[in-house]
Amino acid sequence: MAFMMRACLTAFLALAGAGTMVTDAFADGRLDARYRLSLGGLELGRVALLVEIDSNSYIASGSGRLTGVVQAVSTGKGTAGARGAISGGALAPRSFAMEAESDKKSEAIRLVMTPAGVSDMRVEPPVIPSPDRVPVADKDKRGILDPMTAALVMVPGTEAPVSEKACERTLAIFDGRQRYDLVLSYERIDEVKADKGYAGPAVVCRVAYRPVSGHKPNRAGVKYMMKNKDMFVWLAPVAGTRVLVPFRASVATAIGIAALEAEAFETREMVGTRATPAKAGLP
Repeated sequence: MAFMMRACLTAFLALAGAGTMVTDAFADGRLDARYRLSLGGLELGRVALLVEIDSNSYIASGSGRLTGVVQAVSTGKGTAGARGAISGGALAPRSFAMEAESDKKSEAIRLVMTPAGVSDMRVEPPVIPSPDRVPVADKDKRGILDPMTAALVMVPGTEAPVSEKACERTLAIFDGRQRYDLVLSYERIDEVKADKGYAGPAVVCRVAYRPVSGHKPNRAGVKYMMKNKDMFVWLAPVAGTRVLVPFRASVATAIGIAALEAEAFETREMVGTRATPAKAGLP
């Protein structure tokens, strides 16, 4: 349950591309989204996501809590956020923070990043060295995205951003504990509709999980996720930008489909408005 809570709070499957270039015709936009997390059709939690983007910077914040029948056996809530620059037409993460509480246990992660990689970090509780865990090397902290920045997909070119190009990427992610790649590949274009806000096309990408370090290779869960062929994300646009953000995500598990889907996906263009450190409230 703690793993699901952390994944929920760090923007689900982490879906973006480092070094993806955009054109100079990049405007400003804002997204305010609310998601429902379910497993086998039963509600497990609620997630809120707020994203603000201008020509020079971006800010993303999220919050989540466990709900539904799972509250009878487990509790959990938390927040996550990231900010960074848009330099040379690419996302350049500068900081990431996450705090979560689940079943009276707490977790906190802080990352500070420069163009050279992670320059400072704090992880509580700390990672305990173990002979069956692949150690995280210094090189694993370079050229990476934090999980929150990884929820922003910048699509190159001048054509419609909801396209096959959004899925043409491998994502190098470091979350403070583990370094892993998510390999995206194009599936199709679907029409999606939120109860409130966006209705229109979304590009569907298949996702493959490739652990690099910080994991325990012999863990059954790691082996299962490496073999999992049924992980998908639906990406929808932030108005006024060439950025796509998850509208829906699904992962096949041994006990059913885990799904995260937007119930509200409200986005608008904000030309001339500088990104400010607003926070997404608990849903």
